[in-house]
Amino acid sequence: MAPKNFLFTSESVTEGHPDKVCDQISDAILDEFLTKDPQARVAAETTVTTGMALVCGEITSDCYVDIPSVVRNTIKNIGYTEKDGGGFDFNTCAVLTSIDEQSSDIAGGVNKALESRSENSDTSISETEDIGAGDQGIMFGFACNETPELMPLPISLAHKLSYRLSQVRKQGILTYLRPDGKSQVTVEYKDGKPFRIHTILISTQHDSEIDGVSSNSKVQERISADIKKYVIEAVFANEPIKPDSNTVILVNPSGRFVVGGPQGDAGLTGRKIIVDTYGGYSRHGGGAFSGKDPTKVDRSAAYAARYVAKNIVAAGLAEKCEIELAYAIGVAEPVSIMVDTFNTGKISDDEIAGLVYKNFDLRPAGIIKQFDLRGLPAKNNGKFYQLLAAYGHMGRVDIDVPWERVDKADVLNSQACLQMSR
Repeated sequence: MAPKNFLFTSESVTEGHPDKVCDQISDAILDEFLTKDPQARVAAETTVTTGMALVCGEITSDCYVDIPSVVRNTIKNIGYTEKDGGGFDFNTCAVLTSIDEQSSDIAGGVNKALESRSENSDTSISETEDIGAGDQGIMFGFACNETPELMPLPISLAHKLSYRLSQVRKQGILTYLRPDGKSQVTVEYKDGKPFRIHTILISTQHDSEIDGVSSNSKVQERISADIKKYVIEAVFANEPIKPDSNTVILVNPSGRFVVGGPQGDAGLTGRKIIVDTYGGYSRHGGGAFSGKDPTKVDRSAAYAARYVAKNIVAAGLAEKCEIELAYAIGVAEPVSIMVDTFNTGKISDDEIAGLVYKNFDLRPAGIIKQFDLRGLPAKNNGKFYQLLAAYGHMGRVDIDVPWERVDKADVLNSQACLQMSR
């Protein structure tokens, strides 16, 4: 059994972190293709380093996309301009591309499922829509009642701090900040519930001088005071659990942080999968999201698993819930579905699993259709997946994300009540 009293830590990063730069470029490319061609097959991988961005992967589409322009515009909007570029500027960096079509072997399996529709679900999808999974793999979804959005508290707070850190830079509140930054929050749990904020850590890239002051000690004093006031205090003003006199607050603990972004570290798509999901509080299947079209179950099934888990918790069937889905390439139906409520369920995990089979279509075509995963970029002015590529794919309340809806909670609650009354 898990301990009742413990410390748990999650981290987040800003949109200027080199790995997140890559995620956003890959998803910006995906957005552009799906806006022009909703049936496009996209697997776009990006790497960045000093003065260079490389896009490679497999893309099959009848439409043309000016990939270098998408790359440069994304980098510009993140904030790597001549002033803040630090060796990585949208206007002067080299943009290299190496794109092939999707393998015909993979495409054949995706286009036609190898197995027919299960009788366990009453959701109807035509045979032509019954596509197979784009790969094998396992995906996890999670929800708990620690926050209004039903996410673990540590990752929820870490995302809010990173988002605020970018806000104060973009809004000109702290003009000396640069795009790269990270946050980390340690929460103390008591009797299995969040009890207090143990540690807050923020590292942020900055100009070498602030208001003419160049000494490291003075610069760090100013940054620490400003981050506490404009970032930490602003975020926790609306939180029920706030830092106390014993909370450890660390700002740029390594000292000077001028060289950052792709100049400081090379970035790569898919290297922040824990930041993208539950901050390590739940298990992870290992697959990344960004740059992948919805036929890739790494992405679509992870969204579906979150949707299932969140509706179970919203229905009051459990205080926390983890869902595991597993797929085989070319096969429509999941090969397994697992439910774990960590002994918080109102009915057994097996009974909840039965409700999942009954109420959720977890084939790729069913997921794509319910969430309109191919149509979302066009419906959002060509920019949807890129918005998810920073500050988390789960628990988002700032944009309308279909897998965050709890529209099946009432049905699940009613069916569970019937089972308990028997």
